[in-house]
Amino acid sequence: MTTTTEVRTRSGRLMLNKVPEVTIWFWVIKILCTTVGESFADWINMKLGVGLVNTAWIFTAVFVVVLAVQLRLKRYVPFPYWLTVVVVSVTGTLYTDILTDQLNVPLWISSAVFSVLLAVVFGVWWARERTLSIHSVTTLPRESFYWLAVLVTFALGTATGDWTLELTGWSPGASVMLPLGLIAAITLLWKFGANPVLSFWLAYILTRPLGANIGDWLASPKVAQPGEPTGLALGTFTTSLIFLGLILATVIYLTVTRSDVTETHEATHTPQITADPRRERIALAGFGLLAVATGSLLFWAHSQPHVGPAPEEDNTSAVQMAPGQAVKKFPHAKVAALKTLASTSLKDARSGNATGAHAAAQSLRDLWDADQASLQPLDQTGWTSIDAQMDKVLKTFGIDHSNPPMSPAQQERQLNALLTDMG
Repeated sequence: MTTTTEVRTRSGRLMLNKVPEVTIWFWVIKILCTTVGESFADWINMKLGVGLVNTAWIFTAVFVVVLAVQLRLKRYVPFPYWLTVVVVSVTGTLYTDILTDQLNVPLWISSAVFSVLLAVVFGVWWARERTLSIHSVTTLPRESFYWLAVLVTFALGTATGDWTLELTGWSPGASVMLPLGLIAAITLLWKFGANPVLSFWLAYILTRPLGANIGDWLASPKVAQPGEPTGLALGTFTTSLIFLGLILATVIYLTVTRSDVTETHEATHTPQITADPRRERIALAGFGLLAVATGSLLFWAHSQPHVGPAPEEDNTSAVQMAPGQAVKKFPHAKVAALKTLASTSLKDARSGNATGAHAAAQSLRDLWDADQASLQPLDQTGWTSIDAQMDKVLKTFGIDHSNPPMSPAQQERQLNALLTDMG
């Protein structure tokens, strides 16, 4: 049930429900926010060369600010609420990426940890408030629990979504179908009589991998190396602009019409029928079957031949040459220029200057590409060997690859290998 009256909290503060009514607009804008969160974070992290950890710090600070503004309001207001959702979507995603890419925590462990953490948040929330319904977010403690749960759902959705891609090797376009199908199945079970609170939070978690896969599909290049995502090649910046525009238009519409305000919605819609315990139990069994079916699908997909992202140490060149042998036929001046940029990037990576290291690696890539026409004909074998190691270096910086920058230690290892190859 929804809350239509003002509720006075223990502190005496008068509040209306702080969460929008769950209409079709809620889910549309939620997916839009998730998509723009994914693409915008990638743009700042990789294209601007800010780095994964620095990006996380930035968005954590922004999250604290926008959440403080949201918590001070006495009622639901579309713009600050959805701005908070956008920021928390980026923040939760970055926390999972740090665990995966910086600390090398396996995705199945991240998924398990965040699942347990979410269960703890819900458990404490229920023990204190005796409700998990978003229709009764009318006190500061309830709203605090709500945003903590939202943050964890984004981290969990990121981990499970990425783990699914790792298991199956599916492209972003194909991967959209799994969370979309699960959300559709959850909706049918909810219509049948499933517990609305459980149905809501399950669907909420799944919107994260759905929106992220849509963003990756739009932003990824049309042609990529085996194991790398492909898509419509719009780029992260263009994708972010498109979805920010759609979000802004939707928020303006909701602000004007107030169609997603709980009190307005209740005044114009018939209350839902009281829950049927028997149907809830049947639907709960349906959720169990859905989980088994999903697990079986993932197991089958994992057993099929597919190309997934290979571990860094497995991405070795097929051409093994002695140090300096690969560049023996290349002009000394050109090799010296490449070595200077590689050394600069290595020095900056060691000193903690992530921006400088990334910029030098970018210049190294540009120079290598510019010299390809003159170097490759001189020694095809040597050029192929250096090009393979160069690609490993670029991947550690997230340059020409969809992954975020890796740890400085990984960058240093590959830069040292490149310098060794160049003699």
